[in-house]
Amino acid sequence: MGTDKRERQKANRAAKLQAQAAQDKVDSRRRGAIGFVVVIAAVAAIAGLIYLGKGSSKDSASASSTTVAMSDTAPATTVSSKLVDKKFTFGTTPCPPADGSAKRTLTFSAPPKNCLVAGKSYTATFDTSAGKVVVALDTTNTPGTANNFVFLSRYGYYDNTQLFRVNSGIDIIQGGSPHTQSNADPGPGYTLKDEGKFNADATLGGYKYTPGDLVMARSSGPNSAGAQFFFATGEKTSQLDSQGTYVVFGHVTEGLDVLQHVVSTAKVDSSGEGAPNPEVTVKSVTISQS
Repeated sequence: MGTDKRERQKANRAAKLQAQAAQDKVDSRRRGAIGFVVVIAAVAAIAGLIYLGKGSSKDSASASSTTVAMSDTAPATTVSSKLVDKKFTFGTTPCPPADGSAKRTLTFSAPPKNCLVAGKSYTATFDTSAGKVVVALDTTNTPGTANNFVFLSRYGYYDNTQLFRVNSGIDIIQGGSPHTQSNADPGPGYTLKDEGKFNADATLGGYKYTPGDLVMARSSGPNSAGAQFFFATGEKTSQLDSQGTYVVFGHVTEGLDVLQHVVSTAKVDSSGEGAPNPEVTVKSVTISQS
């Protein structure tokens, strides 16, 4: 009996060892599978970080584009570079008297009718606290935009307003904000249709900028100009050529030196953004036709 008991104990120990060996083999396979999954997950995570990092760098670079005008936000990415002529549409607000005798008005319900006389040339004279600036308005290439400026000027819209902004980095002086004397001005109560060559979503235009140009300010959105304008005073304004969305509707024939002096004496920050120093007031804008 003693011998039989010892044999049974020995057999039991052998069975336990065999079972433990089998379990160890299963556990080893499982650990190997888990380790492989962890490695694959880690590689995927690193790859994802690299991809996101590249995307972030690209986004940062595209967000550094230079812009001007009413909102200082970069234009949306253009969908198409094909430029086509956008036909301008006149509005319905009656024209003021040509002699400038209209009561000063700052808000209107709609853009103006066509107030220009066919075959006539139009000149705008800015009487400012810094000196006189004379501009020949382009009624041939931009009749709608030039008409808008004539309309507003004859209603006294620009009288006693400030040239409130200078950016020496792109050689511009901005004005045309009687309500707030800033680029946050609500405007005349309407916006204009874009005029000239633009792509389908109006994020790209065909305008080029040279010293002396009188240009409409606008946001990055289409048909968003109203009354604000800026003068191109130097070669740096050509940086805006890549956008080309700001409508050029006149050119300085006298007083560019006045504007350049305003830029040279302006109080600006490290980016070139600031204001004239001293302040510059547009006492009046007088329209003459011949």
